[in-house]
Amino acid sequence: MPVEITWWGHATCTIEDAGARVLTDPLFARRLAHLRRRRGALPPAGAARADVVLVSHLHADHLHVPSLARLAPGTRVLVPRGAARAVPGLRRLRSLRISEVEPGARVEVGELVIRAVHAEHDGRRLPVGPHRSPALGYVVSGEARTYFAGDTGLFDAMADTVGEVDVALLPVGGWGPYLGPHHLDPARAAEALGRIGPRSAVPVHYGTYWPIGMDAVRPHEFHSPGDEFVRQAALRAPEVAVHRLGHGESVCPEVAG
Repeated sequence: MPVEITWWGHATCTIEDAGARVLTDPLFARRLAHLRRRRGALPPAGAARADVVLVSHLHADHLHVPSLARLAPGTRVLVPRGAARAVPGLRRLRSLRISEVEPGARVEVGELVIRAVHAEHDGRRLPVGPHRSPALGYVVSGEARTYFAGDTGLFDAMADTVGEVDVALLPVGGWGPYLGPHHLDPARAAEALGRIGPRSAVPVHYGTYWPIGMDAVRPHEFHSPGDEFVRQAALRAPEVAVHRLGHGESVCPEVAG
């Protein structure tokens, strides 16, 4: 069976590989604090069906407790080390099988092997306080090797940390008019492609949520990152096939034989 990637918006994707469904950073809300969903319909109920869920870090647009509460009882959820201490709402989700992981951890789910890797990002739940939880990416290995980067900036050991992969799901934007440190914009995401060298890439983490009342403030930062990533990737990593998906669209990327 071919590997299939579906982008539901923001950092939420489904990876179907080796007969298993992997869901990343589920966010199924119309509104989150000062953010509202500006593009794409809310994912259908079936989007919450997964064999395993990967949570990259504790920020509320990635670890969203109400969205996790929509998962079927018994669903396995991988979260960064220390998440339950930092996010008390996780402890109320007793029907889920929540496991805390850190970089280097390996978890088997059916025929998949999932490896947690370092991400260069602030992993705290709140913008102040001690750093107790790492930000993570994940490499999902089955019929393909798929890298879900979560939120990350470039870092020196990126290629060695991620290893050889077929598909990279890379953040190329954000939810506001400015990107802070330890993020990838389209140019830096294209540079990441050059370092990692996947066969295919899908841009994520852009063009979904935008702050209420800021529609007229640097709107190109919301609308353009996907197209700009395609352009930058053609210049910096022309050997990589880039699939810019619309919300709810899927692709079966080519993988190594």
